[in-house]
Amino acid sequence: MKKYLGSFANRESFVQAVKIGLVGVFNTVVSLGLFNIFLATGMFWFPSFTIAFVLTTFMSYLINRRWTFALKDGNVSGHETVKFFGINVAAYLASTLIVWATDSLFGPLDTLGYNAALIFAAGLLILPKLAGYRDVVFSRALKVEPVTENDRELSS
Repeated sequence: MKKYLGSFANRESFVQAVKIGLVGVFNTVVSLGLFNIFLATGMFWFPSFTIAFVLTTFMSYLINRRWTFALKDGNVSGHETVKFFGINVAAYLASTLIVWATDSLFGPLDTLGYNAALIFAAGLLILPKLAGYRDVVFSRALKVEPVTENDRELSS
């Protein structure tokens, strides 16, 4: 476990974390923009969020693959794409749960309340998404040594 956590403490991981953060902020702004446009048309919060999330997840995949992890080989695999969308579906479910819980606890939310709940969810999920993108989706872009079973036994 120590070696795994230590794998985040290097320049490459720091740069990746900063880039993922920047992509995350950009995608959150675009997603919230779309979400608010859909709300303004009278759409309920759930389909508004779902459509905005799907659209920005495609954008996030392309930007993270090419810029954050510098995979420019054009070899986009189905496994990589499925893993990326799997991580984002988990983030979507967690975000939806946070908005639903906020709406349930504080009564019907207004537009500002929905936006605050979604920003809170985005901040809460950034580190798990970083680990998932780095270790599951784009692991072939890593230049650090992978954690082996032997390393896990030594750190226990």
